[in-house]
Amino acid sequence: MRRLRTTADVLDSSDDPLVRWASQALSAGGAAWEHCGAVAVHAPCLARRRRLVLAGPAEGVASLLAAHGRGVDLRPLMERRLAEEVEPLMPSPWVEDKPFGWMDRTGTLDLPGDASWLTGTDDVTPLLREANPDSWAWPGEKGVRRWAGIHDDSNTLVATAAEAWSSTDVGFMMGVAVHPSRTNQGLGHRVCQFVTSSLLTRYGTCALFVENHNAPAIAVYRKLGFGYRDVTTLLPAA
Repeated sequence: MRRLRTTADVLDSSDDPLVRWASQALSAGGAAWEHCGAVAVHAPCLARRRRLVLAGPAEGVASLLAAHGRGVDLRPLMERRLAEEVEPLMPSPWVEDKPFGWMDRTGTLDLPGDASWLTGTDDVTPLLREANPDSWAWPGEKGVRRWAGIHDDSNTLVATAAEAWSSTDVGFMMGVAVHPSRTNQGLGHRVCQFVTSSLLTRYGTCALFVENHNAPAIAVYRKLGFGYRDVTTLLPAA
């Protein structure tokens, strides 16, 4: 089992966007390891959770999970298909937690004309409270970098989305919200297109989390070119 000392070491060891996203932890008190082609990144605080992000061959992932996957509030995160392969290889029982979605894409995307980065966030919090109170990203939260938005003719913020928890080469989008009175008008698509385009230009890859049961949101992201995969956490059985 080999210790990976730097973000660059992680990037050299894995092409998986999920692991590459987690690699930012190496500059913020995290740690990483490689074993038999698999990589694990311990991120003490990444998108509100203490995570252990894993990818690679199931046998190597199982060894990394056995060695580094236990701890208070630690969330071992991996693709769901991989978790199903890893669980039978574990020496003691582990169980799958609630799955959700990871989506990412590369390439380029045109900028829409009516969205922009906001110069202030005073209007973002009221919009989130009304339209997306369960948002994972909020103004002022650690790791939440900037907000984009669309205003109507009266200069009211009607759609927003954030860049949050981006890594060296994976930009991350969260905090998407559209005012309830303005749904089904394409605003969510356009504000997400703006953020996605901006992050692709800056990082080369754009990614996000999405609830796996949120079919409308997944459809919007698919139209923007994102691919979807189920991810989950594999936890020690009680």
